[in-house]
Amino acid sequence: MFKTAICDLLGIEYPILQGGMVWVSYNELCAAVSNSGGLGILAGGSMTADELKAEIKLVKEKTHRPFGVNIPIRKPGSENLVDVAIKERVDVVCTSAGNPKQFTQMIHDAGLKVIHVSPSPQLAVKAADAGVDAVVAEGIEAGGHDGFEEITTMALIPQVVEAVGIPVIAAGGIADSRGFVAALSLGAKGVQIGTRFAATREAQGHSNFKSAIIDAGPAGTVIAGRALGPTRSVKNRLTDQIVEMEKRGASVEELLKTIGNGRSRRATLDGDVEDGTVYCGQIAGMIRELKSVDEVITEIIEGAEGLVKKLEQLATL
Repeated sequence: MFKTAICDLLGIEYPILQGGMVWVSYNELCAAVSNSGGLGILAGGSMTADELKAEIKLVKEKTHRPFGVNIPIRKPGSENLVDVAIKERVDVVCTSAGNPKQFTQMIHDAGLKVIHVSPSPQLAVKAADAGVDAVVAEGIEAGGHDGFEEITTMALIPQVVEAVGIPVIAAGGIADSRGFVAALSLGAKGVQIGTRFAATREAQGHSNFKSAIIDAGPAGTVIAGRALGPTRSVKNRLTDQIVEMEKRGASVEELLKTIGNGRSRRATLDGDVEDGTVYCGQIAGMIRELKSVDEVITEIIEGAEGLVKKLEQLATL
């Protein structure tokens, strides 16, 4: 029922992609998503080239299905990560945080697909012009680094669909069958899910990190660091400090000094969820328990089938 152009493009069963979340999206999560019919994606943003190579090999030991790698273009050494992805023959390279033009042709020449994450219609058009195979249109509801435009997913998806002639994948605020069906109704050919997969048994991460997502509630996230780049995470002591500094007009230099390095790793791997950064989307309010990847995907697809039937019944009234 839900076989779309994204399924055909990527060779997957369901049009569900897992976000490449730093410190979270490693081999176990990636392989589990692919084995459950979606597209697992490794987080190249928190890996060295050698680490990425090792993770790719581990994924291949756990699945024979397609999977990808997310590579932030502005990350120092991103060209080395792209080189590893090509040499190790992943199926898809998902680029973000920059212009994909510098890598797209090289990746295509190697026979791999390219997907680019865009937070606005204008940037999605640039990505399409660069020759990518599909775009992920990510709304401000998403966890982690978001676009300066701060466009919501509901408003963003139809505008991107109208602006580009390639498949659009919706991201930001999607965690269940309702979000999945809504995204498809807006014209998307698939969805990318981050936060819901971060709160799974297979995701890498400290138990405190996963509990922080589950306990966040409907208003438990905040956008902080707008001067540096809007970043959505769970409200905690660190975000309170950053928001207070922004209100009093702190400079970029002051903010950078306060934030320092390694805050997301500190929360995700070390479990410091007060002074670390817990990247998390607004949809955390709908996440109330830890589940397996297979449970998440099965519930989305089965629930979506039921929703479509209800909508069809309404259409006949």
